[in-house]
Amino acid sequence: MVGWARRHRWFLGVLGAGVALRAVAMLGYRPALWFPDSYTYVVTALKPRPDLVRPAGYSMFLRLLEPFHSFALVALVQHLLGLCVGVLVYVTARRLRAPGWAATLASVPALLDAYQVELEHLLVSDTLFGVLVMSAACLGVRRSLGWRTACGIGVLLAAATLTRTVGLPLVALFAGWLIVRERGRVFAAGVMLAAATVPILGYGAWFYATYQRIGIVGANGVFLYAKTMTFADCAVMKPPPELAVLCDPRPPALRPPAQEYIWSQDAPLVKLPGITFTRENDTLAGRFASLAIWSQPLDYLGSVVSELSRSFTLDRPVYPDQEVYDYYEFPATPPAPPGRYPATVGAEFARRYEAGPIEPRIVEPYAGWIRAYQDVAALPGASVLVILLVPPAVAGARRLRPASPARGPRHAAAGAARGTAAWALPWTVAAVLLVMPPAVAEFDYRYVLPAVPLACLAAALAASRPCPSRV
Repeated sequence: MVGWARRHRWFLGVLGAGVALRAVAMLGYRPALWFPDSYTYVVTALKPRPDLVRPAGYSMFLRLLEPFHSFALVALVQHLLGLCVGVLVYVTARRLRAPGWAATLASVPALLDAYQVELEHLLVSDTLFGVLVMSAACLGVRRSLGWRTACGIGVLLAAATLTRTVGLPLVALFAGWLIVRERGRVFAAGVMLAAATVPILGYGAWFYATYQRIGIVGANGVFLYAKTMTFADCAVMKPPPELAVLCDPRPPALRPPAQEYIWSQDAPLVKLPGITFTRENDTLAGRFASLAIWSQPLDYLGSVVSELSRSFTLDRPVYPDQEVYDYYEFPATPPAPPGRYPATVGAEFARRYEAGPIEPRIVEPYAGWIRAYQDVAALPGASVLVILLVPPAVAGARRLRPASPARGPRHAAAGAARGTAAWALPWTVAAVLLVMPPAVAEFDYRYVLPAVPLACLAAALAASRPCPSRV
């Protein structure tokens, strides 16, 4: 044990610091921190039913812990899951022959980034989603992959999809990866697809039985509509009368953030009869969004690139508004109670879940310590871009490196390819997780965080030593 600890001492030091940070957060903010989405998750946990906006995976996670009547326990489990992500990054990188320094550095953002710690303390789905996707990626880059591993990947991706719908395209991505790494053999990909499809279809059947609608959520059209309102010009689109009611006469530069077209009482879609997410409204919004993208493809692409670029800024400007931005900071004063009707109802369910008060209590000096840490220990967005550029840059440099005379150019090139191939999976998953929200909804700071450990793992694997075993 002494020898093992000495070999991994730097990582153990980082891990210990991560544990200490989470302990301070738990002591400073009791029992947990709330986000507007949190209340909906709690309602679904206590009254199991598919939600029109969010799949119920995180709610079922809450339901598993409901007998303990403690949101503090929920926060603790989420902090443990966050630590697991850091451990997975390090262990996977080391098993694939990454240098110790590279594996340790790759684990630092997951373990020590203050915003990762704060996200784990929020009652939202992102921490659970992140550990599910990371686990699937770590299984996907194992040197040996049998049908049990493929099945495990499928189950993890299904759970991730039923936690956040952005996990759905990852099922196809992993299937393609398994086909490529198995030299065109489709058995492993087929097993993975079957393991992922069965739970998703089962949830879809539950959703259909509840709403008589096909899918796992009923808000895809609404969110895409909100996305297109950042650029949609009805003078260019020339929509038919039934769609024209969704137009905003203001020029795009004067419009509010995309989310306001979903939640603001003044939004054209919200003014329509019925709730925003009825089948009719969602279909109408989806038709409008499709027409906007078809009519203004370059404007749509520019909007996606503009939103995506927010992931890579040097600082952290307020976006989409001050209210949402403040939820990602450890607060200095207790947050105000929820004001919107759905959240007030959810707060009552939360008190039943907790069997007591749910209002966060700020305890000094611990809260002050973690706030001070958050002021100085956050990963800049520009660093995320640098991390993403490392794997392809290293892979390109290795291919250009002169071959060893002793082994010949063909052997050297094959060895380099085998040694660096594993980085492609976590790198691509990270890229998809970064691109999808700006493409179908809007940028949000918390959507970036689950992608960062995957990008770091890819960078560490790119630095790994060539291995004769097939990745």
